[in-house]
Amino acid sequence: MARYTGSKNRIARRFGVNIFGRARNPLLHKLNPPGQHGARRRKKSDYGLQLEEKQKLKAIYGMISEKQLVAYFKKALSLEGNTTNHFTAMLECRLDNIVYRLKFASTIFGAHQLVSHGHILVNGKKVDRRSFQVKPGMVISIKEKSRKMKAIIESLDNPNHPVPDYLSLNKDQFSGQLLATPLPEQMPWPIEISLPVITDFLAHTT
Repeated sequence: MARYTGSKNRIARRFGVNIFGRARNPLLHKLNPPGQHGARRRKKSDYGLQLEEKQKLKAIYGMISEKQLVAYFKKALSLEGNTTNHFTAMLECRLDNIVYRLKFASTIFGAHQLVSHGHILVNGKKVDRRSFQVKPGMVISIKEKSRKMKAIIESLDNPNHPVPDYLSLNKDQFSGQLLATPLPEQMPWPIEISLPVITDFLAHTT
């Protein structure tokens, strides 16, 4: 699966927030937007605003690709009920994101590595596919041989990384469970996002 290899700090500065939760906040020393001398940005067109909202959402979930985002939206359209809720739930319930929300990793990119390198179990079985969809009731845990990893222990001990209400964490057992499918208003996004702008844009371009 393709992995984002660009500058994460540049993305964070673009949105003016430590969007990836990195320990070394990229905004501490470079408050200006990217570009020569941090030049003032021009007012964005409606299209530009739509693209920026979509980019925010992609960034939150670890810079997922355009192809993945569109695929999730098309799947959401095919389901009965609220398309926006289905769309965001599929993003939020990706295995890499659940691993991050459960504090097994300090950033979404750290969660990518834990999953891809085979450190994560789902209902006791190894799953190394980051996009795997976690369903309510599934138990996510760290392989026993991986539980001494310094990065995992430090992340679990971080008091500034709360676990959302739709998840339960058993810190001593290095495991957690998805209790219910989350709604958009429950998702702890680090930046405000206009979902209607994104879904309307995707509806007219897919």
